[in-house]
Amino acid sequence: MADNIDIKQAAADPKSVLIDGERVEQHSLAEQIEADKYLRSLAARKKKRLPFQQLAVRPPGAVF
Repeated sequence: MADNIDIKQAAADPKSVLIDGERVEQHSLAEQIEADKYLRSLAARKKKRLPFQQLAVRPPGAVF
C-alpha cells in the first residue's frame, strides 16, 4: 500500500468511484489485509530483540 490507509477506513470507503469521467479503484480488501500482514511482518523482523529471554540459572551455593 503506497499510502498507509487504515484497513477499517478502506472497508468503509467505496471500492470504485467515477468523478468527472475518471475512474478510481482501490485494491480488494483481501489484498489490503494481506499487504498489512506483510508490512507488519517486515516491521517485526527489523526489531533486534528475541522472542524469548536467555537466563543463567545457578543453584544456590554454586561457584563460578
